[in-house]
Amino acid sequence: MTPQLAGHLLVDCLIAQGVTHVFGVPGESYLAVLDGFHAHADRIRFITNRQEGGAAFMAEAQGKLSGRPGVCFVTRGPGATNASIGLHTAFQDSTPMVLFVGDVASDARDREAFQEVDYSAFFGPSTRGMAKRVERIDDPRRIPEYVARAFATAMNGRPGPVVLVLPEDMLTQTVEAEPLPRVEPVQAWSDPGSLRELRALLLAAQRPLVIAGGGGWTPQAAAALQRFAENWQLPVANAFRFQDTFDNHHPLYAGDVGLGINPALAKRVRESDLLIAIGPRLGESTTGGYTLIEAPVPRQKLVHIHSSAEELNRVYQARLAICATMNAAARSLEVLTAPPTVPWSDWARASNTDYLANIDPGNGGMQLPGSIDMPAIVRTLQKHLPADAVLTNGAGNFASWLHRFYQYTGLARGHKTQLAPTNGAMGYGVPAGVAASLLTGRTVFTIAGDGDFLMNGQELATAAMHGAKSIVLLLNNGAYGTIRMHQEREYPARVSGSDLRNPDFCGLATAYGYRAERITNTSEFEPALLRALAGESGALIEVVLDLEVITTRATLSAIRRK
Repeated sequence: MTPQLAGHLLVDCLIAQGVTHVFGVPGESYLAVLDGFHAHADRIRFITNRQEGGAAFMAEAQGKLSGRPGVCFVTRGPGATNASIGLHTAFQDSTPMVLFVGDVASDARDREAFQEVDYSAFFGPSTRGMAKRVERIDDPRRIPEYVARAFATAMNGRPGPVVLVLPEDMLTQTVEAEPLPRVEPVQAWSDPGSLRELRALLLAAQRPLVIAGGGGWTPQAAAALQRFAENWQLPVANAFRFQDTFDNHHPLYAGDVGLGINPALAKRVRESDLLIAIGPRLGESTTGGYTLIEAPVPRQKLVHIHSSAEELNRVYQARLAICATMNAAARSLEVLTAPPTVPWSDWARASNTDYLANIDPGNGGMQLPGSIDMPAIVRTLQKHLPADAVLTNGAGNFASWLHRFYQYTGLARGHKTQLAPTNGAMGYGVPAGVAASLLTGRTVFTIAGDGDFLMNGQELATAAMHGAKSIVLLLNNGAYGTIRMHQEREYPARVSGSDLRNPDFCGLATAYGYRAERITNTSEFEPALLRALAGESGALIEVVLDLEVITTRATLSAIRRK
């Protein structure tokens, strides 16, 4: 073994784990690692971000896209706390991720040194924390051990984030050590007895419904899920912001169970006599605030399949709980012998009919004010975006237009096509889109609100610097729209804190290196989108939207009158 700096060994360990891109903001606390990236620039790229929150979001998106941990590097104190938003997103979204934090030198520890933070206390691993594990590497000889364990922890059980703290002086020591081999996730298989019980529950059912989502899905697992649904003619709904788990074009697709749920689908969830939840942890957004599925004992018979034993029966007491990873669970389910006919064929067809009616913009007859027809905008996206396009968004009512009207291509077709934060983190869409472009080279489309965009819009500079290309549709209504909606419902006409005074978004995007144009009429959107798709650089299309157009189902005035 050739002696080398510990910081270089750390980079070697990342390469051994198959990492090709890492995201971060440079800091003096890990200069030795940055030098390692320079030494191995032909094998691994350090993507320089403009703020640690954007870097962490990019790493989280990397984890969603690859199924392996996304990697983020930040410096101590403010760098780590800025990155916490991405870590929290990875935790609640069940996304594998490793955050490396450059720290104060060992001889300054526990003196409240410059930018010192107690990371175990701050990121605290727990069922309500931000990380699955927080560890500090004091001995450089153990770097391979810690890195391999971090990757294993991030991927196994319920996927999630891990934090590794790197003392500055440790990284500059000379060490003789070799990286450990690439870690692969462990597959946990459904036990045969549980599968027999699940089959018996299906044979006794009249109105079954599958809810699929959560972390750990691969194209192979999604394809197996589709075969299971087809064998048993089961209607399948996707959990909140996991709308690409099951192909939205499939005749068995029932819609998404999340915020702004189709009322007809909500009724079916309540009326189902057998819910089969495959992958989701059944959080607040997917369960309608724990009302569609009541806690702790649901009215429906519940079969909960999850990769973490700790997650099962934690909130909901399931009739049948199965601990299995998604690859193993779906492959077990697809060979579950189905009868020649099932009694719920009409129920399954009606579930899909309800979904198709929900994405019909004429359904409900609501007349939207202003010159922008958002359902028509989404139809134009559906027409021109390729099937493997990656669509990203942050948090806000603006995202509901995609969630309701866009038909996501499922993972079963080979690609993840939706990146969105289930924890409701604003500012996710822009950096996630930049990461998706860098990592996949596919067409990337981001929808953002005016408030959401300014959370991390500076990462367009990162895109321009590193050659990423995304198309950003910015809906500008001059307000924090979601908060205004709640405000008008709870405190009608008493507006406080939700109005925005915005910059020249097109001028800002142009300064970052993006093409930009502003439209005020629906007819202008299709030509603008085609120009953006054909252009060599990224593009921003600003849409001026009437504040009255606040949701896909009601205007602001209608909400105020209720």
